[in-house]
Amino acid sequence: MTDAVHPAGAGPLPTASALAAGFADGSADPVAAAERSLAAVAAHDPAVNAMTQVFAEEALEAARVSADRWASGRPLSPVDGVPVTVKDLFLTRGRPTLRGSTLVDPAGPWDEDAPAVARLQESGAVVLGKTTTPEFAWKGVTDSVLAGSTGNPWGAHLTAGGSSGGSAAAVGLGMGAWSIGTDGGGSVRIPAAFTGTVAIKPTFGLVPIHPPSPYGTLSHAGPMTRTVRDAALLLDVLTGFDARDWFALPRPTGSFLDGLDDGVAGLRVAFSPTLAGTGVNDPEVEAAVRAAVEVLAGLGAEVEEVDPEVGEVRDAFETLWFTGAGKVVEPYGADALDRIDPLLAEHVRRHAGDTASDYLGAVDIRMRLGATMGRFHERYDLLLTPTMPIAAFARDRDAPAGWPEDLWTSWTPYTYPFNLTGQPALSVPCGFTGAGLPVGLQVVGARHADRLVLRAGHAYEAATDWSARTPSVLGP
Repeated sequence: MTDAVHPAGAGPLPTASALAAGFADGSADPVAAAERSLAAVAAHDPAVNAMTQVFAEEALEAARVSADRWASGRPLSPVDGVPVTVKDLFLTRGRPTLRGSTLVDPAGPWDEDAPAVARLQESGAVVLGKTTTPEFAWKGVTDSVLAGSTGNPWGAHLTAGGSSGGSAAAVGLGMGAWSIGTDGGGSVRIPAAFTGTVAIKPTFGLVPIHPPSPYGTLSHAGPMTRTVRDAALLLDVLTGFDARDWFALPRPTGSFLDGLDDGVAGLRVAFSPTLAGTGVNDPEVEAAVRAAVEVLAGLGAEVEEVDPEVGEVRDAFETLWFTGAGKVVEPYGADALDRIDPLLAEHVRRHAGDTASDYLGAVDIRMRLGATMGRFHERYDLLLTPTMPIAAFARDRDAPAGWPEDLWTSWTPYTYPFNLTGQPALSVPCGFTGAGLPVGLQVVGARHADRLVLRAGHAYEAATDWSARTPSVLGP
């Protein structure tokens, strides 16, 4: 697709890459970009409820300062001035981080930026505000007692997914060019698939996290964007060692843009329409994903349909997830479970009796899965799956109508296994259902193969036009 800079007020907000290029050559202006993003918030947020806080005055002032830096030839980085939003799970100095919960005291103190937010500030990016999350980011849709529910750019009556649903909706509707989210079991990829946007869960440790997530090494932070190129560009900003995160990897050498245009010819690619015997529930989703796989094969990838045989890992994931969730609410007092999302409380109580042996048994399953996928990627460079087995369903629900259970892990079988393994996994738009709802293709690579994952996603995106489609909330 072409990254064209539209004149102010015309068409969707340009991509971050287009804005950065425009700032550099003088054809775009950080102040106009911030104004346009804030106008999108005013126009669309009443319908979708993606924002919890909007920093309008601070953002406009930061954009003016950025414009001055560009005018004097002293930008802080290539993305100086690009407007961004931040999931309300990341610490932001001087602003409350409420994590979607009434348990958190808004008084703070709020005297520290999370590593990802600090990198954005250092780059000169203009932070517009913070986006919605379910309580403590615990589930695959975005609603909370604190902030209400978040709708989808392709229909405000539909869920945007979660837990980074606010970020996905904001990106899809031009409330900033990109956002940062967290992913503990699919939380950037689920909403990306539901909203027709792009998101990558990078290799664990690549984007440092502080304070440590109570969900432990399941939790990743990553870019949420409109294009794969933007995701690579944002990864360049977010990655790098931070002493506060003892899992943080060293800063990568080179850029994630390096080799992005090298294509997929000769890559050994596995396509698995099921994982652990779990199949796609929506035939339109399966058809779109299979068509996407054919596109990559037509670009020269050597594709084979094969199941990586990940085994049954849902119970192990839930043991790790809900014992972590129990630790989240523990500091808030004996009655905390009576004051949170009732479904979260139900599952925390269900796992309250898990023993150390139960936890270590889940860790053992996780380690065996990691070895399985490590061996798998000795044979295959990439694994393709649907991101989601279904399209977006009704807002204010925990699962689709008529689904056999409400728990989010029952309808996200393709995402959480790769939080267990820490592998990079990208969701890229690959089509629409007959009802006009987006479908996502998931591209998974071996640990540390983030550039290869981005390269394949970009090759597919460049050969199609799905990422250029305008959400229905924006009109034709």
